[in-house]
Amino acid sequence: MIGTLFFVFAGAGSAIGAAMSLQLFSNLFIAAFANGLALALAVTATMNISGGHINPAATVGALVTRRIKLIDAISYIVAQLIGAALAGAFLFALTPKSVAKSVHYGAPLLDSSISIYQGIFLEMIMTFFLVYVIFATAIDKRAPKVAGFAIGLTVTADVFVGGPLTGAAMNPARAFGPELAAMFFKDWYVYWIGPILGAIIASLLYNYLILEKSE
Repeated sequence: MIGTLFFVFAGAGSAIGAAMSLQLFSNLFIAAFANGLALALAVTATMNISGGHINPAATVGALVTRRIKLIDAISYIVAQLIGAALAGAFLFALTPKSVAKSVHYGAPLLDSSISIYQGIFLEMIMTFFLVYVIFATAIDKRAPKVAGFAIGLTVTADVFVGGPLTGAAMNPARAFGPELAAMFFKDWYVYWIGPILGAIIASLLYNYLILEKSE
């Protein structure tokens, strides 16, 4: 819960900070690096405690590959959503309303140039890359000990690509916290369907075609 709170607070908060920023960096650079850095640190800080579960989609991926029990998966997802809701509440209480409302407290939003189906597919593909890297660096025992760093960089890369199009949430909790704070749930299901599908595909692919072949 604490890891997800940290990630969503920094990730959603970066949208507010980017909107207020007068620095030379573009809003996209600020959002990409804030999300990637926050996730890298959150995963690293919680890896030895709970396995670094910050993302409900990734938790579903672990569940379908039998790397976590159903009761634990449910508990993790509830904790993630509570952490995200707390992050949204802090952003609601502590940031300037005029600026925060203009970006819906950091809630992801589909660009008008893309359809719902394109948004779902983009979120699916970005989450696929993310969960693939999670399996390759955090679960595969052969991997170098760079899981948090690698996972965070994957988010940074994905935000550079998908940020202007979908907000590049890749994480239902990342969407849920600021959506709740703003009471703004436009296309909310995009950020559940796409990430969960991408996580399941990546998990099954890596677990059964790569890990099992090597063990």
